[in-house]
Amino acid sequence: MSDDKDRPVNWWAELRGLAAMLLAVLAFHTFVAKPFYIPSASMVPNLLVGDRLVVSKYPYGWSWVSASFHILPRDDWRVAPATPEYGDVVIVVPPDRAEDYIKRVIGLPGDTVAMVGGRIILNGQPVQQAIEPPVRIPAENDNLCDGFECLYYFEPYRVTLEDGTQVFEPPTYRETLPNGASYLIIDHVEDTPYDNFAPVTVPEGHVFLLGDNRDHSSDSRAPARPLGQGLGGPVPLSSVGGRAEFITFSLDGTSGYNPLTWWGALRPDRAWRSLRPELRGERRP
Repeated sequence: MSDDKDRPVNWWAELRGLAAMLLAVLAFHTFVAKPFYIPSASMVPNLLVGDRLVVSKYPYGWSWVSASFHILPRDDWRVAPATPEYGDVVIVVPPDRAEDYIKRVIGLPGDTVAMVGGRIILNGQPVQQAIEPPVRIPAENDNLCDGFECLYYFEPYRVTLEDGTQVFEPPTYRETLPNGASYLIIDHVEDTPYDNFAPVTVPEGHVFLLGDNRDHSSDSRAPARPLGQGLGGPVPLSSVGGRAEFITFSLDGTSGYNPLTWWGALRPDRAWRSLRPELRGERRP
């Protein structure tokens, strides 16, 4: 009886098995769902730097942007196309580079979107906006924005809690869109360049996207490169890569590459939070 230890390793079979496993993972990421990391604060207070979440790839169909590494050429084809709903949080690729942004759907095809004094005017009607108690955001530098200038804007809202923890409590509002989708935003700087813009009609097959951190978001209000870092207006649905569903876990930025440091950096209160907007208020056609 031969000893299995003496049998030569079939490296070709091992490589085929590894390749099949990698292809299965890539296929899952392309067609079903993919993990996503939040590197910036454009969606504060609903998403913090360090949040890890799941993005479903199928709600709006598939296009060139669905490929896991954006290796396909840009085009306007779509398979099983569908249109997002107001308030959906989506992954989108800007027109000038192969990066993933995460923003909220504010305008749908055929809508007219404007902004006056930081308030959205959708199809000629102001979007419902109500003052909320200020959210409490951890005062680590990377939780709100990058750079000294951005942090400077939030200094007036720094608060020390009874246990000594420092947080920011910026002005917070609740927006409710015509379909009842409701979510929190922060808007703390008056008269920024993008607090006011003339009506824009969203073309067929496009959506208008904004970040929830209104004063620090490169979105459909901002020009794309070389003039800016934004999305350059309404975004074609062929560049929308999926819908954000829920947070799996979140790290506060104090961890390193050593997995032993991750436990102390966990934000347990953020795990498994849904990223779908609440539904409240009246629904308008």
